[in-house]
Amino acid sequence: MNTPPPFKASDHLNGGKHHLLLAATGSVATIKLPNIVSALSQHPNLSIRILLTDSAAAFLQGQSPEQPSLAHIATLPNVAAIHRDADEWRKPWVRGDSILHIELRRWADLLVIAPLSANSLAKIALGMSDNLVTSVVRAWDATGVLDAAREGVPLPYEGRKGIMVAPAMNTAMWHHPVTAEHLRRLAEDWAVEKGGWFEVLRPIEKELACGDTGSGAMHDWKLIVAAIERRLRLIVHNDLEIGTNGKAG
Repeated sequence: MNTPPPFKASDHLNGGKHHLLLAATGSVATIKLPNIVSALSQHPNLSIRILLTDSAAAFLQGQSPEQPSLAHIATLPNVAAIHRDADEWRKPWVRGDSILHIELRRWADLLVIAPLSANSLAKIALGMSDNLVTSVVRAWDATGVLDAAREGVPLPYEGRKGIMVAPAMNTAMWHHPVTAEHLRRLAEDWAVEKGGWFEVLRPIEKELACGDTGSGAMHDWKLIVAAIERRLRLIVHNDLEIGTNGKAG
């Protein structure tokens, strides 16, 4: 089998497509990711690269129609690739090689992490970068001076890139004081409204998969889609039909 060439953002500068990095971390709400991808398939000017932690990937192994396999998700319209931790180290690095988490950051106009688990929220708030998702977040252009907009493709936050997160966790985890401390960093200290680069879509209250009832469930996936469409200025075409083999650049 031929090994594909290393991914480089510079190979995808043209074409006029909006670039969405759609990530999921270790929460049962990961099963909503296929819904999000399918809903976004109506936009022919959108390219999606999916990032999954190992724990998130465990929820998408073809267990049921609600939990299709990663191979199936890879065939959905607009999905350019699915990236996992192992992709960062496909071969021993040598000088001159591209670095995947840097290239993904350069490529993306918007990073959406839905769901963002309690563990990954803690890692991001503390600046940890021990997997591909958190490495992309840690390498994000927080200053807004490194990654310029591509011609004809406006950036989502007043000329800057950004990270949208939808936390999801057990109610007790959500109400734990350390969660409020970590969330404050993203939702206040680093918020786009204050010149930062994070937008937080807060959880909702419902009966959770674990059986508890209360806050902590991920923001409604349809509203996440709407938020993505709004930030990337995607026009909704309800009557648009896209072939099932539609792929993105």
